[in-house]
Amino acid sequence: MEAKPMDFPVGTQETERFDRVPSLGEIGLDHFAPYLINRISARWNIDLQGQIKVHGLTTLQMRVLAILTVMAGSTVNEVAVFAVTEQSTMSRTLDGMERDGLVRRRNRRGDARVRELHLTEKGREAFREVWPVMYESLKRMFAGFSDAEYETLIGLLTRVLRNVRRHDF
Repeated sequence: MEAKPMDFPVGTQETERFDRVPSLGEIGLDHFAPYLINRISARWNIDLQGQIKVHGLTTLQMRVLAILTVMAGSTVNEVAVFAVTEQSTMSRTLDGMERDGLVRRRNRRGDARVRELHLTEKGREAFREVWPVMYESLKRMFAGFSDAEYETLIGLLTRVLRNVRRHDF
């Protein structure tokens, strides 16, 4: 059975749903999903940054390593989208990572105009060092969740991402 789309605003009487735009105070920050998502993301990044600093990595570098671990051969643009950063910031970050020997760029076979990104052995090793830190942080974040609750959350977040996505990847 397909879920019926939610009629906003949340928490108002049925007859009021289409008559007016509620104030943020009426919805409440604790029921305003974008606010909650931003808080969770910011807290995750702050906590993780403190833990990965000892590995000589920034949060953005860690994201690049994670992305290229599962999506080798991605372009700068693709990695920027998945890392949630501007392409110019990503290019500067990748320049530094290339200088540090963590990533390498090479022309795509059959299309020399496209530059692919790949981890070097040093980059793979750096990710192997930070992955346990990331995984422990993930486990703390979802402590007390059942497998079913976690899968439901992933499904819902994936649907939200589809609703806001601007890229085909």
